Amino acid sequence: MKEHRTVSEEDIVTLKAVLCGCGAMAHGWVRALKATPSLAETVEIAGLVDLDAGVAQALAEAFDLTGALVGTDLDVMLEETRADLLFDVVVPAARKAVVAAGLKRGCHVLSEKPMATSLGEARELIALAKEAGRIHAVVQNRRFISGIRRMRRFVESGAIGELTGVHADFFIAPHFGGFREQMDNVLLLDMAIHTFDAARFVSGKHPLSVYCLESNPAGSWYAHGASANAVFKFSEDVAFTYRGSWCAEGRRTSWESAWRLVGSKGMLTWDGEEIFEATIAAEEQGLLRGYRPIDVPPAPHEAETHGHASVIADFLDAIRSGRSPETAGFDNIKSLAMVFGAIESARTGQPVAIQA
Repeated sequence: MKEHRTVSEEDIVTLKAVLCGCGAMAHGWVRALKATPSLAETVEIAGLVDLDAGVAQALAEAFDLTGALVGTDLDVMLEETRADLLFDVVVPAARKAVVAAGLKRGCHVLSEKPMATSLGEARELIALAKEAGRIHAVVQNRRFISGIRRMRRFVESGAIGELTGVHADFFIAPHFGGFREQMDNVLLLDMAIHTFDAARFVSGKHPLSVYCLESNPAGSWYAHGASANAVFKFSEDVAFTYRGSWCAEGRRTSWESAWRLVGSKGMLTWDGEEIFEATIAAEEQGLLRGYRPIDVPPAPHEAETHGHASVIADFLDAIRSGRSPETAGFDNIKSLAMVFGAIESARTGQPVAIQA
């Protein structure tokens, strides 16, 4: 196994990056890089690659990336630019080949989610990164929003005692059009991983098993799996329940889900937007002891809560320091395993053990 060489702050002028996959998702990546001074000073987008050169050229023009080379062949681009980084924004079916190409060329790789189309492919990519001595991380950007970080800190504080349950509701009705409406397991594969990963992060626990009921409700405009209800067993007897639908018309939840965390002393709720409420048991006599509100401390340091930009910053800091990034592939596979476990349980009608 090759060693991961650290890079000191003094050594860095710029890191050259190739961005592969220049469609709509890539705009969010480039916007985060351009809008964050510390990232703009550290990363130079040296090359843009897409199967359609016109799409890559359009991205270059939209963000004034006048110095970036444009092409359709990733291997050639990595060679010509001598890139340090590969930003992988391709469709999931192409992910394995793209990540492997970057790692073999000595690049650190940051990928869109999901990290792979199967657990087998994910394990192969983890092994390739280890062999290359390079970092492979995944853009699990919902971890880096203030609400999720705030919940994690609150659980760690012990204010509601020992965590026993994590519950998330997700009910939205987006009419995307395009590929999502033709996907199998659309909610679980394309969206639920954000909530699953957040539940792992907030609880600090490991997923052990899942039972899932998946359906495509009446009125759904998706081909398959627009709704899912899943019960996960986490380590230390913590339960995580997920109720979700992508075709639930009416008053919606937040895109970040609506959360209820239950502890041995009280509860925390977050509406996924602005409202946090924490309560612990009071001392009233009788059947119910009532409750009293307690304060929820504000969000943690601002640098942690900028979504996409914070993921990239964490990735770059890991390269400099030699530590593992928070969303490293060898950790993110646990969230991916939750997705595939839920899909398998829905298919078989049986509980499924989760093995990452």
